[in-house]
Amino acid sequence: MQFFRLLWAFTWKQALCCIFPGIIFISLALTKLIDIPFIARYDLLLIICLVTQILLIKFGLETWDELKVIMVFHIIGLGLEIYKVHMGSWSYPEPGFMKILGVPLYSGFMYASVASYICQAWKRFDLKMTNWPNIWLVSSLCIAIYANFFTHHFIMDFRWILIILVLVLFRKTYVYFKVSSTQLKMPLSFSFLCIAFFIYLAENIASFYGAWAYPDQLIAWRPVHVSKITSWYLLVIISIIIVAQLKFVKQKLEQTSVNAKSEATLK
Repeated sequence: MQFFRLLWAFTWKQALCCIFPGIIFISLALTKLIDIPFIARYDLLLIICLVTQILLIKFGLETWDELKVIMVFHIIGLGLEIYKVHMGSWSYPEPGFMKILGVPLYSGFMYASVASYICQAWKRFDLKMTNWPNIWLVSSLCIAIYANFFTHHFIMDFRWILIILVLVLFRKTYVYFKVSSTQLKMPLSFSFLCIAFFIYLAENIASFYGAWAYPDQLIAWRPVHVSKITSWYLLVIISIIIVAQLKFVKQKLEQTSVNAKSEATLK
């Protein structure tokens, strides 16, 4: 019984963490099935994403600091989308007014929703990392992973080398999380894979409902190739590294502020 109670609590918390991604996917499905007159579907999706973000802030489900992190991912994701569409990796075949170089602005929110999930999970599960690698090594790896998404069109694809480096660098790193009052842990590298797998499933749903289309999906939809899991694995790593580093910096600044106040009180 204890196992099922933990499983239920874990599932419920995960559902709460997925509010933003969930709204996006529900919107993708509804706007595909229901034709809304006088507005392009991609533009309507952008409005839905913006309203959702405003409501999450208004009702305290996200903080302004978390919004800053989410917007960073929006910019990172939109930049990657523009490049990938230009290179023909995938396309957005439907019309829309709010597009930049063929990429609808709502697409950046799909990356932002991943950041939203991580921020939500961080506080709802009270995440803690142990044996976090050197900040410079982690930052360098993050830059190398992001660069590989661009450079593999011209030179060798280093994704497997990068995955090996991830496994080596984070081999001792564990993530601790709370479900109810029970603290659990797992290797951080394995958590990367778990998140990547579920994003891959979500990607299949999103492409089915026309969020975007890969070249082999333009005539008729087919499942996304399983190799995309490795791409999401690396992208998840970038996401968690950025969120974690910003969390660590914030904690350090808060601790410095507390220490300064304590010293001032003693004086």
